[in-house]
Amino acid sequence: MIILSAQVESILTRKDRTIKLTFGTQELRPNEAGVLFGLQNSLVNIAIKSADLSQSEINLLKESKIEIDDIPENKSPSQRLRNVLYRLWEQDNGGYEDFNLFYLNRIERLIEHYKEKLQ
Repeated sequence: MIILSAQVESILTRKDRTIKLTFGTQELRPNEAGVLFGLQNSLVNIAIKSADLSQSEINLLKESKIEIDDIPENKSPSQRLRNVLYRLWEQDNGGYEDFNLFYLNRIERLIEHYKEKLQ
């Protein structure tokens, strides 16, 4: 079992009346990516919650008999930065309709800012 934070990027209906969901995740650890690639084209069960998992929910999952690898109790600094930039984009998208383009622009600006400080 793997637990990921993700953003719903698209929802499409198909001719056979099924629905295709596309999720985008932040950076994944190698073991998480490996689990996902191993599940490709497999029938899986998913659960979706619009808020972060509470500590009691994480504890409940840990106590269950299902296999859980590395439940992320804390977000990495890069995940936190991406989340902050997303909130900034929600408040003022800076002319970017797509968050990914906004994110790339802001990260590039941060990189350039710190590169200028190098000797």
